[in-house]
Amino acid sequence: MADSCRSVDDARVAFQSCKSPDAKERVQFYDSWAENYEKDHSLMSYRAPDLAVNHLSDHFTGNPEQALVLDVACGSGWVAKEMLELGFRHFVGVDGSKSMLEQAAKTGLYQDLRLALLGTQPLPAQTDTFDVVIIVGALDAGFVPVGVVRELCHAAKPGGLVCMARGEHSGTPANQYKKDLERELQLMEEEGLWSPVGIKQTDRYMEDPHLSAERAKDMQEERYIRGSVYLYKRSIH
Repeated sequence: MADSCRSVDDARVAFQSCKSPDAKERVQFYDSWAENYEKDHSLMSYRAPDLAVNHLSDHFTGNPEQALVLDVACGSGWVAKEMLELGFRHFVGVDGSKSMLEQAAKTGLYQDLRLALLGTQPLPAQTDTFDVVIIVGALDAGFVPVGVVRELCHAAKPGGLVCMARGEHSGTPANQYKKDLERELQLMEEEGLWSPVGIKQTDRYMEDPHLSAERAKDMQEERYIRGSVYLYKRSIH
């Protein structure tokens, strides 16, 4: 059961603890975090699901009620709940945490939920199948490897959309990840796998979880990290 008394300080500690170079430890942490996941993200003014879904919706030209959505790193089902408000109805979720998938199942929105630790296991999705493939928040150092982006692309049907939202966290690993990711996105475009639809950037992706509470109060606007939503269209040929 979620802890209704959690504070911003509790949320900061959780965010500072969620990264681990050891995949097993990372999954164990998310299993323990599942019930407080959405509460803590809300405390940190996490806007990624809303930003991603709105950017996607602005460019989606099909019938959302008929669209099949692959929600990768679906967590508690937050993204699907946002998409439901815009008319999407058919969801398949993938996550590396069993407890997170249990939270997602409680939403009643997913027709199928699949357990897989991306990077060590292949994406459990048929190729050329989904109208929309979306991943929010997991594309960062210590989480989903850059190479998984190709699997996201292959899961989309020709003409389908791939939406990816990520925050620009500080530090050498995060900076290198961004460089590697954008290099891979460009390479896939040059290979003719997809074409860019648009990139939406924000100065307020979420509050920086690595700032102390006192410093965050003093910094005001600077306490937020930037973020980007990348949107690509899978090539038809």
